[in-house]
Amino acid sequence: MDRLLLIDGHSVAYRAFFALPVENFSTTTGQHTNAVFGFTSMLINVLRDEKPTHVGVAFDVSRQTFRSEEYSEYKGNRSKSPEEFKGQIPLIKDVCEALGITTFEKPGFEADDIIGTLTTQAAAAGMEVLICSGDRDSFQLVTPSTTILYPRKGVSDLARMTPAAVEEKYGVVPAQYPELAALVGETSDNLPGVPGVGPKTAAKWINQYGSLEALVADVENVPGKAGESLRAHLDDVLRNRRINALVRDLELDATATDLGFSTEWNRDAIHQVFDALEFAALRERLFDYLGGGDESTSAGSAVEVTLVRPIGSAVAEWLAEHAVDTVGLEVAGVLRPVGARADGLAIATADGHAAWFDTSALTQPQTRLSLSGLLTHLAARSYMTARAKHTR
Repeated sequence: MDRLLLIDGHSVAYRAFFALPVENFSTTTGQHTNAVFGFTSMLINVLRDEKPTHVGVAFDVSRQTFRSEEYSEYKGNRSKSPEEFKGQIPLIKDVCEALGITTFEKPGFEADDIIGTLTTQAAAAGMEVLICSGDRDSFQLVTPSTTILYPRKGVSDLARMTPAAVEEKYGVVPAQYPELAALVGETSDNLPGVPGVGPKTAAKWINQYGSLEALVADVENVPGKAGESLRAHLDDVLRNRRINALVRDLELDATATDLGFSTEWNRDAIHQVFDALEFAALRERLFDYLGGGDESTSAGSAVEVTLVRPIGSAVAEWLAEHAVDTVGLEVAGVLRPVGARADGLAIATADGHAAWFDTSALTQPQTRLSLSGLLTHLAARSYMTARAKHTR
């Protein structure tokens, strides 16, 4: 059976941001990356453990949606995103693009609505669905074939919210979770509930009457102070229920069956993105767990490796002797606008020769200039495939 993995991008990224110390994650250029790191780490783990055949990631566009138009205070209690969080969502989208994962956003709607639409399409196509989201509104999508991977701590500990798990925790079946939330309210969305009515009372009413609609139809006969409170705040309950209902029929650029996922990646694109983010360890995990190892380091035929201290024209002489076609180049060092440093060069040729050039011997300005010219010359001739390995 095809298995579709859907991720609420903003929800997971925001949780990752607060789970990982922002001061410990930044590039040498000063770009904060803790949310990107946490999201990417979670993504690698879920891809590895769940082995989805299809993957999609949904993002919010802004807080201006049809819900905020109906209720201006919707999510009004949420503070402005931290400055350090800004700029990280585009980087997460870059990671998804490098991995061949389709991303979605829809003005006027939320990521949950996109996920609801894709889940509905997947169910019609007979697909199994996994949804990674920290938004409890997604619980209404849970069925025997749809499971929520709900972050309990950070983004590494994911609870599997199945129909049985939802019912055990909330006392209602998943389809009725939004009815319970309409009565109790949702603090994170700034939706006030009925004063004095908690989850147990709300679940008791729903189970007794069979639905929120039936409860409302007989609201005049609900006894006690809780009944009085319900009647006094009935408009809030009905508004909450309209707002927390997910849209399931959006027009999107792709459907659930279009989201096929393969580990036949564009590795150059992955190297480029992970180099810029300075995610060396995550890249190794990605290739180890999912790609069978990076082809640049995987075992193969014997390679003759030469250690060279490039004094004078040693680099050019080695290339003249061994390079007959495309050359692979890796630069170890620090890549940044000011103070960039190359600590070493690794060059490999298609015929099984490789060399490591120790740049510590490059002390003369003219020698450094000739090395820079050599690299420029190779790149201009499309003579090499290159990537940089950054250290701090």
